[in-house]
Amino acid sequence: MIYYLNPTIMFRKILIAVNDDEYARKPAETGFQLARTLNAAVGIVFVIDQRLTVNPMDNDISPLSPLEIMESLHREADRTLDELMGRYAGDQPAERFTPEGRPTAEILNTAESWGADLIILGTHGRSGLMQLLTGSITTYIKHHSKIPVLIVPSEH
Repeated sequence: MIYYLNPTIMFRKILIAVNDDEYARKPAETGFQLARTLNAAVGIVFVIDQRLTVNPMDNDISPLSPLEIMESLHREADRTLDELMGRYAGDQPAERFTPEGRPTAEILNTAESWGADLIILGTHGRSGLMQLLTGSITTYIKHHSKIPVLIVPSEH
């Protein structure tokens, strides 16, 4: 893979935003490779989406409380980050972030507070009506980030 970068921009801190689906692998791989090439620090963020704790079913029927759902989401985030770091980081250290909130806001907040110079995100490859109906974290970040964003397409 060849990267064409503006030589006047220094990427010292790269933030890789991931989630628990198969589309997280390619951005993680790309981010760690680019960080090694540029000798940059790596941060990897998995946002715990608090909206997933809202259960549309009555609490008398639901088998899990919002607290149990949140704990499950944290375990999933840790598993995902462990798996991606084990697969792509090698001996390269990375700072891990698992903020709670809306993914769009928390990715941008993490990038700003950590001092990232670049955000790397994946895309599901949706377009048109499907993207309009489901929304797109990547599209939002691309339009609202104050720093460069590298979008890595899925392999599917």
